[in-house]
Amino acid sequence: MSKDMSRRDFFRAGALTVLATAGAAAIANKVDPAAAAPPIHPGHEIGTPTVVGEVDHRRNGFNPTETLTGFDRGELLELVNGQTLRQYEIRAVDKTIEVVPGIEFEAWTYNGRIPGPTLRCKEGELVRINFINEGSHPHSIHFHGIHTAEMDGVEGAGPGLVGPGESATYEFEAQPAGLHPYYSHTFPLTPALSRGLFGAFIVEPKAGWPQVDQELVMVLNGLDLYRTNSNNFYAVNGIPFHFQKHPINIRVNETVRLFLVNMLNLEPVNTFHLHSAFFQYYPSGTSLTAAQYTDTLTLGLAQRGILEFSYQFPGFYIFRAQMPRAAELGYLGVFQVSI
Repeated sequence: MSKDMSRRDFFRAGALTVLATAGAAAIANKVDPAAAAPPIHPGHEIGTPTVVGEVDHRRNGFNPTETLTGFDRGELLELVNGQTLRQYEIRAVDKTIEVVPGIEFEAWTYNGRIPGPTLRCKEGELVRINFINEGSHPHSIHFHGIHTAEMDGVEGAGPGLVGPGESATYEFEAQPAGLHPYYSHTFPLTPALSRGLFGAFIVEPKAGWPQVDQELVMVLNGLDLYRTNSNNFYAVNGIPFHFQKHPINIRVNETVRLFLVNMLNLEPVNTFHLHSAFFQYYPSGTSLTAAQYTDTLTLGLAQRGILEFSYQFPGFYIFRAQMPRAAELGYLGVFQVSI
């Protein structure tokens, strides 16, 4: 590789493997990537290629493993009419995030993290979101669901666009039950979605879902590092390669409920494939009857669903994008199944 090859050309060439990731960092520091490249580093027993080293989760202010089970249930208040109010505070913040060791990303975030907090409530509750824009660009919050036009988080209705230093309040009754995304609806939409302003919104049915052993949240996204309208990395819960280095622990015959939201921008579809097991799939989570029993999904932007599955045998099992490029560039993880 020529020393004067630009980072843009480097990524567009599709050459980012484990060695090339180290090479990208070397290019950024004007070092010969061939001299800087470490040996291939397998991720656990299954031998999946991954980056060498670890991002600084503490400095980033969030950890993808904690996002798996980090449900924000808000502050509960009871209104005089007996209805439950759940109140949340969300801040838009510009933030530099290390996405792979040595490579940083100028992100726009909700509450300083990618994805934003996973908001969880019950169907029929009143939800109030106090939104403060501490970023450098106008933003909003658009929730999928059923609500008035004034609460839709779009320009010209209700609070509309919330400028830097301004605040707004969104308030609506949570409906329908299911799994929904939220994100900034400020035009142009591409930067907000590509730079991290999105999250998951879970509305439980009034009677709840059947009990399971574990509930997990995965939000899928891409990272356009150099704003060229192409994804350089792919991630689960914000950080590429994380779940190769940090397998998710489950036990044989445990039932896992996975809330899966696709927020991959700049590409028409994303995919999810579970190795060595099948799952019951509930699109959008709005029905208690599964629509499919399968091991692979294809999802457009903002499509989502609930997956329920278990493993019959112990071992290390991959979950990943079915698209090879996305799997090789960060969207691949491991379930560690024990007895």
